[in-house]
Amino acid sequence: MASNKKYWQSVEGLKDSSIVETLSKNEFVADIPTDDFLGDKETLENSSTSRRDFLKYVGFTTAAASLAACEGPVVKSIPYVVKPDDIISGVADWYATSIADGYDFANVLVKTREGRPILVMPNKESESDINGRVVASILSLYDEKLRLKEPTKGGDTISWADADGEIGAKLNELKLANKPVVLLTGTMASPSTDEVVKEFIAAYPNVKHVVYDAVSESGAAEAMLAMHGKRALPNYHLDRAETIVSFGADFLGDFHGGFEKKYIQGRKPESGKMSYHVQFESNMSLTGANSDKRVVLKPSDQVFALLNLYNILTSSNLPSKSTPVDAAIKEVAQILKKSGSKGVVLTGLNDKNAQLVALEINKVLSSEIIDTNNTLNIRQGNDAEVAQLVSEMKSGKIAGLISYNVDPVYSLPNSSEFIEGLNNLEISVALSLENNETTNLSKFSLPTPHYLESWGDTQFDASLYGLMQPTIQPLFNTRQIQDVLLKWSGSSVSYYDYLKEFASTNVLEGTSWNTALHNGFYKIESLGFSEPSVSKVVIADVASQLFKSTKSSAFELNLYTSTGLGDGKQANNPWLQEFPDPITRASWDNYLTMSISDARELGFENPVKDNGAIDGDYANITVNGVTVKNIPVLIQPGQAKGSIGLALGYGREFGLKDEMQVGVNAYPLYSNGNNIQYNVAIEKVSGTHKFACTQVQKTIAGRHDILKVASLKEYKTVAPKDHHHGWNKPAHVSYDHQEVEAKTIDLWGEHNREIGHHFNLSIDLTSCTGCGACVIACHAENNVPVVGKKEVRVGRDMHWLRIDRYYSSEIATREEAKAQGLSGGDLYKAIETEAENPEVTFQPMMCQHCNHAPCETVCPVAATTHGRQGQNQMTYNRCVGTRYCANNCPYRVRRFNWFNYANNKEFDFNMNNEYGKMVLNPDVVVRSRGVMEKCSFCIQSTQAVILKAKKEGRSVANDEFNDACACAAACSSGAMVFGDINNEEDRVTKLVKDKRAYGVLDYLQTKPNVIYQVKIKNTNEA
Repeated sequence: MASNKKYWQSVEGLKDSSIVETLSKNEFVADIPTDDFLGDKETLENSSTSRRDFLKYVGFTTAAASLAACEGPVVKSIPYVVKPDDIISGVADWYATSIADGYDFANVLVKTREGRPILVMPNKESESDINGRVVASILSLYDEKLRLKEPTKGGDTISWADADGEIGAKLNELKLANKPVVLLTGTMASPSTDEVVKEFIAAYPNVKHVVYDAVSESGAAEAMLAMHGKRALPNYHLDRAETIVSFGADFLGDFHGGFEKKYIQGRKPESGKMSYHVQFESNMSLTGANSDKRVVLKPSDQVFALLNLYNILTSSNLPSKSTPVDAAIKEVAQILKKSGSKGVVLTGLNDKNAQLVALEINKVLSSEIIDTNNTLNIRQGNDAEVAQLVSEMKSGKIAGLISYNVDPVYSLPNSSEFIEGLNNLEISVALSLENNETTNLSKFSLPTPHYLESWGDTQFDASLYGLMQPTIQPLFNTRQIQDVLLKWSGSSVSYYDYLKEFASTNVLEGTSWNTALHNGFYKIESLGFSEPSVSKVVIADVASQLFKSTKSSAFELNLYTSTGLGDGKQANNPWLQEFPDPITRASWDNYLTMSISDARELGFENPVKDNGAIDGDYANITVNGVTVKNIPVLIQPGQAKGSIGLALGYGREFGLKDEMQVGVNAYPLYSNGNNIQYNVAIEKVSGTHKFACTQVQKTIAGRHDILKVASLKEYKTVAPKDHHHGWNKPAHVSYDHQEVEAKTIDLWGEHNREIGHHFNLSIDLTSCTGCGACVIACHAENNVPVVGKKEVRVGRDMHWLRIDRYYSSEIATREEAKAQGLSGGDLYKAIETEAENPEVTFQPMMCQHCNHAPCETVCPVAATTHGRQGQNQMTYNRCVGTRYCANNCPYRVRRFNWFNYANNKEFDFNMNNEYGKMVLNPDVVVRSRGVMEKCSFCIQSTQAVILKAKKEGRSVANDEFNDACACAAACSSGAMVFGDINNEEDRVTKLVKDKRAYGVLDYLQTKPNVIYQVKIKNTNEA
């Protein structure tokens, strides 16, 4: 039951640390720098200008806000001389397009204002998943610092005509000499581009196309080729699954691109059925955090557990070893047998043999969940061909290299050999969006456009054809790779004409080009696949090879991609750098995750400072003779003993702003594209690292019933409000010496809600995976400033929406532990046991827009007031920054502007250059120093919906408000639903009346307009 558990956010919190207790009472952990602002106190007291002295002495926020309001800058506005026909000032246009940057793939909608893209949202009609990186990709469009702007040769600017002439002449020379040239690209997943490449190779038969993905899933693709005759990734219909068993596959993260939407569709408690999900893993992942049962296991033991599962299911005796979780494997095997074709097994090990074992298990189950026909066309990289390329470049067998949107100098483990080979080439051409280490070392650097400036097509799986269209004129002197290759092939056709002809002839099946372009995608109904005839895989041989290659060791390294940065393509994106990792809550860093017991044995600590900041020690790790130095260590509850984790994608330096050059490069350890590395040596070194970690800041842990969690069995059999056993009991308070329901006692009169709209936001904790796309969407829509690592460290981040991550423990307090007879070493052992594999719950937290808001009653200038539509509103130019509202907010969701973040050289992020400012939403003001800000329920968008309906002479349609709120619009899983509860047909109206609905801290009777749905877990008892 929710009320019987203790929820905690850090190990310090679990220990009832005095520091955490102090922090929980302080909204602002840093003292106000009054001395810096006021100057000399003695001089101040002797001054005769009493009014001015009084204002200064009261506090810097009052004076600063007053000055800012009186002395705002004058900005000239220049109107259109001739307004474009397709642009209406003040009205947003939306375009459907697709992103395929080599690592992230999605069908999206793009909001533009006056010709500027300002927001990326999922195209929900295509049922495409998105993540925070997809939403943040719009800021990378305006990355004036990193983007290539002009063609160059040897660092000197040249024209496109000169580049075409020189490169074309050299390619013809190499063709006549029959010297090999390689076209090296990332995964493009573009059918028309594949045809362009074929035509280019036809024109230059000495050219070979090699696909390179910095983060590889080559093992899974090779296993599919061996077993099913098709080099692709299998698809998974997790919405149909009864049982999901995963061995290290983070399928709510980046595994095969993620399956968040389908996973959640199969976990709807109101249907009476939920898939049962068991996760075996070493790192605490997003998928493991959302699982019904998480089993902590070293990477090598995951391999043996996978083999043991096959042996039990088939009564075989393949070579394997016993593991500490064999009892759990036997239990899982019985559940899978019972589920039969509705069960599925996945593994995230990038090993062909491990993937073959998983595929064979799914064959044994006759699994309908895995789809080997409608396969995925992402992650097409071929590790063997890339290794061969590096070897041949080094030996001088390759004469030329044309690379596109890849940076092997940064991301290859053996990049020194690649650089040596690059110097041996007769010609090297880098076509790239950004200026990186590879473009810098190439003879020719040719700029390509951002996907929001491009035409194109995509086919992420066999049934979904997507189209890409430009949403803005090119910002720089760029050219698409397709146009480049067509021109070098001798064709005079533009890629736009080529694409339109290709789509109409080969894909659209009579559907008009304009219709498909408007929708952004086309569903291919007739796949026409049949199971190919291939040689049978001998599973005994596969298992033998897998057993021999798995080398258990004292410490094993699991390399992974973080939810924020992925493979590192967008490392210069400040929205992603400041995004707190869903699990660790740290930003602006990667780090070595380590279990509590290993950290104690090796002497690593993470002391918490009295301002909420967390420090850490450094370590050097060595794998296969390669050492990466000075990696900060972060102790992670739920990490398998004997394992460590490290995120790829960090440590980039070339071309990045100084502020973005953070973390260490883990790619040198990524030997053979394998995410698991054995025989790891760890050495503690001197120094103290300062983390920007929010896990003990702004928490409301310790308050009663912030979270409510129930099992599926309880949900189906127990009345939610049952006084003794209920899982959603109403809050009670003491009144006149009696316990009564809190809702019967109130200090305020009710607002009149009979007329107009009344907005509510429902958040389903069962469906929220903690991915954070909503956080980035809120940043983009509402001009939330980036403050940098130093400010985040001291609790000054400006996120209007945060996702609290809570661990849960059955031992609620030390007193309860003592009541159970635990003391001394036994007490600490119990606490540590809870931290070895805690349950995890994510809770999005923003302004609750309380109908009886404590913040409104204490504001001395009525800067925060309640609107007729249920929104708690902020009048920025009235706010004088007393911060009383923040101190009186029990949810800790208000943010104070300590500085002017725009046009301030101390905060050199997107608000401080002319290109970066193009992403700002003109409907939302940029807040100034000395004022409070917080979630507004995207009031600018809700009003736009109302005005649109009014202009069209109609009522607002059912659920039309849902996409007006950025967080709800960005949520792929549907966990967030926004709407008008005065409309009985809106989905949110039914949700707020649902038996799972509850308000956080409801005993305070703030009556929030944000309603949560109790989290339901399938404990496999129902």
